[in-house]
Amino acid sequence: MGPAGDAARPGRFFGVYLLYCLNPRHRGRVYVGFTVDPARRVRQHNGGRKKGGAWRTSGRGPWEMVLIVHGFPSAVAALRFEWAWQHPHASRRLAHVGPRLRSEAAFVFHLRVLAHMLRAPPWARLPLTVRWLRADFRRELCPPPPPHMPLAFGPPPPRASATGRRAGPLADPESEPDQDAEASCALCARSFQDEEGPLCCPHPGCHLRAHMICLAEEFLQEEPGQLLPLEGQCPGA
Repeated sequence: MGPAGDAARPGRFFGVYLLYCLNPRHRGRVYVGFTVDPARRVRQHNGGRKKGGAWRTSGRGPWEMVLIVHGFPSAVAALRFEWAWQHPHASRRLAHVGPRLRSEAAFVFHLRVLAHMLRAPPWARLPLTVRWLRADFRRELCPPPPPHMPLAFGPPPPRASATGRRAGPLADPESEPDQDAEASCALCARSFQDEEGPLCCPHPGCHLRAHMICLAEEFLQEEPGQLLPLEGQCPGA
């Protein structure tokens, strides 16, 4: 395993969103797209093709971005998710999802497809967040997302500085040891690159620092058939 060229780094955001048309003439239409900047992207859609919007949304606004799924490890992963959500009938992984019913609104159908996507491999193991940007549009997903995928509301949090230390459940700034004394990965002994920000164990007294990829390989020893770990025991605890 190795980091891809467009793999997520601190400050990177890859999201797949659902637009809802508020125009009375086209009300109820939806659109699925990919973005790295949700606020800018919705402005482009409402500005038409001359402002960078898609031809399918041009001239039919206003559009509202009501939901976004984010946390993808790369742009490629997000774009594959986008394609499958747009074309569930053509995705082998969604063969079990029935076609849209005559009485089923486009919005409801897209939520049904999304619910099954979040439970299907490979997406079921990704650290995704399902975020409702408009709480009044919220619907319960059936089946519900996996337990490790949180449900959030409101705009995504500001993107972290690319030079900052990686934040996450394994990071604890108060327990961070001296940088000079712990400048290499505890698992592979290689030094950290500036943009990699090591992951640190949150347990008090444990000073383990490691590359994300090294910890992933360590955790996957118990699940050799998987690509992404959901949890693991700290090797230094």
